[in-house]
Amino acid sequence: MAKQKSARASAKRKKTLSRKALKAKPKSAAKSAGKLAQLKKGKWVYSFGGGRAEGKTSMKNLLGGKGSGLAEMANLGLPVPPGFTITTEVCTYYYANKQQYPAALRAQIAAAMAQVGKITGKKFGDKGNPLLVSVRSGARASMPGMMDTVLNLGLNDETVEALAKKSGDRRFAYDSYRRFITMYSDVVLGVGHEHFEELLDHHKERQGYSLDTDLTADDWAELVVRYKKRVKDQLSKDFPQDPEEQLWGAIGAVFGSWMNQRAITYRKLHNLPESWGTAVNVQAMVFGNMGESSATGVAFTRNPSTGEKKLYGEFLINAQGEDVVAGIRTPQEISEAARIEAGSDKPSLEATLPQAYAELTRFYNVLERHYRDMQDLEFTVEQGKLWMLQTRNGKRTAKAALRIAVELANEGLITKHEAILRVEPLALDQLLHPTIDPRAHRKVIATGLPASPGAASGEIVFSPDEAAQLKADGRKVVLVRVETSPEDIHGMHAAEGILTTRGGMTSHAAVVARGMGKPCVSGAGSLRVDYAAGTMTAGGQSFKKGDFITVDGSTGQVLAGKVDMIEPQLSGEFATLIGWADKVRRLGVRANADTPADAKAAVRFGAEGIGLCRTEHMFFDEDRIQAVREMILADDEKSRRAALAKLLPMQRADFVALFEIMDGRPVTIRLLDPPLHEFLPHGEEEIAEVAAAMGADPRKLADRARELAEFNPMLGFRGCRIAIAYPEVAEMQARAIFEAAVEAGKRTGKPVAPEVMVPLIATKAELDLVKARIDAMAAAVAKETGAKLSYQVGTMIELPRAALLAGEIAESAEFFSFGTNDLTQTTLGISRDDAASFLGIYTARGILPADPFVSIDQPGVGELVRIGVERGRKVRPKLKVGICGEHGGDPASVAFCHEAKLDYVSCSPFRVPIARLAAAQAALGKTAASQA
Repeated sequence: MAKQKSARASAKRKKTLSRKALKAKPKSAAKSAGKLAQLKKGKWVYSFGGGRAEGKTSMKNLLGGKGSGLAEMANLGLPVPPGFTITTEVCTYYYANKQQYPAALRAQIAAAMAQVGKITGKKFGDKGNPLLVSVRSGARASMPGMMDTVLNLGLNDETVEALAKKSGDRRFAYDSYRRFITMYSDVVLGVGHEHFEELLDHHKERQGYSLDTDLTADDWAELVVRYKKRVKDQLSKDFPQDPEEQLWGAIGAVFGSWMNQRAITYRKLHNLPESWGTAVNVQAMVFGNMGESSATGVAFTRNPSTGEKKLYGEFLINAQGEDVVAGIRTPQEISEAARIEAGSDKPSLEATLPQAYAELTRFYNVLERHYRDMQDLEFTVEQGKLWMLQTRNGKRTAKAALRIAVELANEGLITKHEAILRVEPLALDQLLHPTIDPRAHRKVIATGLPASPGAASGEIVFSPDEAAQLKADGRKVVLVRVETSPEDIHGMHAAEGILTTRGGMTSHAAVVARGMGKPCVSGAGSLRVDYAAGTMTAGGQSFKKGDFITVDGSTGQVLAGKVDMIEPQLSGEFATLIGWADKVRRLGVRANADTPADAKAAVRFGAEGIGLCRTEHMFFDEDRIQAVREMILADDEKSRRAALAKLLPMQRADFVALFEIMDGRPVTIRLLDPPLHEFLPHGEEEIAEVAAAMGADPRKLADRARELAEFNPMLGFRGCRIAIAYPEVAEMQARAIFEAAVEAGKRTGKPVAPEVMVPLIATKAELDLVKARIDAMAAAVAKETGAKLSYQVGTMIELPRAALLAGEIAESAEFFSFGTNDLTQTTLGISRDDAASFLGIYTARGILPADPFVSIDQPGVGELVRIGVERGRKVRPKLKVGICGEHGGDPASVAFCHEAKLDYVSCSPFRVPIARLAAAQAALGKTAASQA
């Protein structure tokens, strides 16, 4: 009874669509406002078939991908069942006018249907020689499985007998009729397919059948009666017998499916506008279920997983299209080679229908050369004759995209520039990090933000110290924290992956994880972490320390247990395509790197220098943090300098290593930036532990931590403000930089010209004060070593005031680097660590087009960047300008930087290839607006 009520509710919703479709008479549009008068005269329907078509491939926006492909194949002379396309403009009109159709549509469809009948020698609705059609969706972008399809439309109790007589195959006719009742009832009437599957399963069980192909004509005829009875039981009305009513019901259902939940979700995931609408394709049926000489299948002209150039796909004998994807029967391989490789004992299309296979091979070559890309084909063989039902550019993995683009260029089908534009930069993430095996079962327990790509499995640990210890013991762990801080760095480095319940895409966890190339899911707000109990709760399920979980930083999913992974492999095509890209791009690409490991990864991925070295990350090592804390606790300058003297050789050694690895490439080193309290312990237990290790008074340590605590540290005592209050800190760092430059230069034989960057400048006076200390230290080191130093002093532009006064600041600064993470925070007034709770709402409602911490806010933050560049270069024409925020690895932001005439972008090492390709695409005309 509950099932019946549910079906009736579903039916009521779908019948509403169908009623509106049926009521869409010409007179309805006549009532519309005068502004629609022109539209009423428009052409809404485009025919194809018989070796010609009214449309062509360039009309994809109007005819949709499927419709334009059918038209183009018809124009090429390929065997395409005749039909017509109802344009995407009808869909737009339909939703703009209370689900009514344009006035001229009905007449245009009638004329187009008559033309199809003329070509086929049949007539739609005729009781003796009926024309049967399929009704399918077709948006301009491929949306596989997202919208609805109806096959065998036009069958009823009379035309099924005519089909049986004409074909000489009563079983085929009733098999087609039962399929039509199932699809039409599900798609249009709201009576779910499970009703009919239940009846079929019961019948097969009673008769002792195992396969659908075991059923006879009488079996199908009996089931048709039962199917129609089930529809009447559910809807209290008969299954429609009028072909015209069937047609308009199906058209309305396809337009209605543009706004179904799965289509809406797919558009959101792939950034497809709702305003595009879908076309509807009505096409004469050809039947793959007419016996052993008939078949249906799908094929790709190259392997969509690997890119290998060979026909790839599957088919079924005596079947219709939905059977291939429904999994009811195991599909067969198309070629003999593929059958042998798969170890299948089922015959291939090549062996079973050799003439159709030969034609398919010829057509795939024709279509790939015509479209100059890998094609995704659908075909049907009706009693030995091959019919082409679809061609479109095939979806592919990043690995396949690289190989296909490079091979098409080498084959002369496309240019190298076109090959560069064929690969989506962000897809390269698939090649740089381990990913979850697509065949693996996913038990999702929570979803957060995809903060750093890749995937990893490991034991849950809640403490960074424990992560480091277990790593040393050879165990793999996932570090789970409410949020991370700089002092967690050793645990993050030890972990396979990182999971936080707070924080956004540019939170500390996200930024550090991307720099390390480790997967990270941040802002998983549905998780509850209890450090004291050592538990993590997700959806009512509790996980304890030592339990295994998997984080997928590419999707933001958290999974229970271990999951099978695929290790990344960089192909030769990767190096080839990136090499072509490097010859085209104007923008330089550097890396954000703080450690020798980061620097080596940067060089390996082709970085042209370091655009940001965050010196504070070097202070959190266990052997250094004590000296830093001594410096913070010091009561006077003398004591501070004593503590800093301990840090000097450590910093110098760090910089020597970086300079040597970068081997003459530019290195930009940022002076100490974060608030000092981040280096101090928190909580009584931790303070007591640290005080004991330092031999310090725990009360003094606690008092100092309280003194340095701030309500809003992001805008507090940090950046250049530390260097101004404690100039000895900047002096120590400057000395370490210059002494390291001298030493590295001697070791490598190449001059080292460091770029010293002063953070968080708001005024020229601040920069002048700090720069004077840096210059004095450079002079001192030069005098002591006898070396000639070459260096530059510049600043980060991360405050709106600095961007607006860039001309004044450029009088002293020799380079600018836009810190777009903080510039975004200070411009929009949004904390990147707290934004996750509402940014999703803002983007969903269109308040912001994208997360501004992921892709640069071009009208706001972008305008400040443009102002800063323009005003800075007006004073200093050759001013070097780059960005070093996380936006440096976002393709749309890279395109913006190209348009804004920056000199370089800097990003995490693992995003360097993405930035290199994006910069090349920008140089070839792919704009920031087109990617936003």
